[in-house]
Amino acid sequence: MLELLFLLLPVAAGYGWVMGRNSVRQAQRKQSSILSRHYYKGLNFLLSDQPDKAVDTLIKMINLNSDTVETHIAMGNFFRHRGEIDRAILVHQNLVSRDELQPGQRENALKELGKDYTQAGFLERAENAFLQLLNSDKHYLIAQQQLFSIYQTTKEWDRAIELAERMVECHGDNDDVSERLAHFYCEQAQSEINSDNQGEALSLLQKAVNADEHAVRPWLMLGDLALKQKRYEEAQTYLLQVAERDISWFSEAVPKLEAIAEETGDWDTFEKQLQAHWQQCATSYLAMVDVLVSKGNAEQAAEYLLNQLRDRPTMKGFKTLMGLYIDNLGDTASTDSLKMLKELVADQISQRPKYRCQSCGFSGRKLYWLCPSCKKWNTVKPIKGLDGE
Repeated sequence: MLELLFLLLPVAAGYGWVMGRNSVRQAQRKQSSILSRHYYKGLNFLLSDQPDKAVDTLIKMINLNSDTVETHIAMGNFFRHRGEIDRAILVHQNLVSRDELQPGQRENALKELGKDYTQAGFLERAENAFLQLLNSDKHYLIAQQQLFSIYQTTKEWDRAIELAERMVECHGDNDDVSERLAHFYCEQAQSEINSDNQGEALSLLQKAVNADEHAVRPWLMLGDLALKQKRYEEAQTYLLQVAERDISWFSEAVPKLEAIAEETGDWDTFEKQLQAHWQQCATSYLAMVDVLVSKGNAEQAAEYLLNQLRDRPTMKGFKTLMGLYIDNLGDTASTDSLKMLKELVADQISQRPKYRCQSCGFSGRKLYWLCPSCKKWNTVKPIKGLDGE
């Protein structure tokens, strides 16, 4: 009898294994059936234009199978693109709150939730979401860009500076971050200037110079500050740095240098400052015309300007040339016609934009260091050509 029991043990073990396997298969088939039923039910609600019921049904699926996470993320994105932000938030919030999600899946859901909050205008919640992603190897760049966008919108320049410095410390020097950091310092410096804290503004502008060696904006601002304080020699030094960094911005420095010449009467120094760059823009060669006129050489100035216009015609140059002819002609029959023509050209110039974004094409007469359209720094430049420089 005992021997028979030993012989039956392998049979019992084999029977138990077969029954257990069948039980697992039955459970999987049942789970798959329930999952499919919920999936098609949710899809039917969605196609029947009942998105509320579709969301509730699809959310139930996460309790059954975590492999549907990507489907849920895609569904939330679909709602966001349709403008149904509340439903997108509901889907992505449900995913983020699940403890059983893998770290990578949770980060994906958190990134999309942050985008939902941003689009809905819940910037504080969006900030919290993206701050959690700064330590993610996969998503830290997206999180960084989104946080910069939030801080720029809310004008929290101190937090923007803190983030930029953290990015440089953690990931090394980056041209984009360095450029942003310089502008953040300049924005904060402008706030200090508006509050009449010029000492603090100078300190911030020096940090901007150190943050980005190619930055033009801090040198222009330093020149403005020195000019207002009648520190003319320092102002000249600062403004001449503009041409060393980016010659396309020298047209912004020339009027300030000319104002210094008018205050000091030192036109010879101004002429020397223009020598290296006077052919770069209309503002520069028109300043040379002013230098010649100030020395009593009006005819030479007109001839010089005419030669420049043959090579680099601009509306501003034509207007100035007509002004010189009017002064030389005195009261003649032609003077009235020239005056009328000059007024028409001046009116056209006043209506033309002075600056244009190199990224999106936005244009206007006011200088924006951050493009109002595409939200990019340092892409707005002075316009070149007949209508500009």
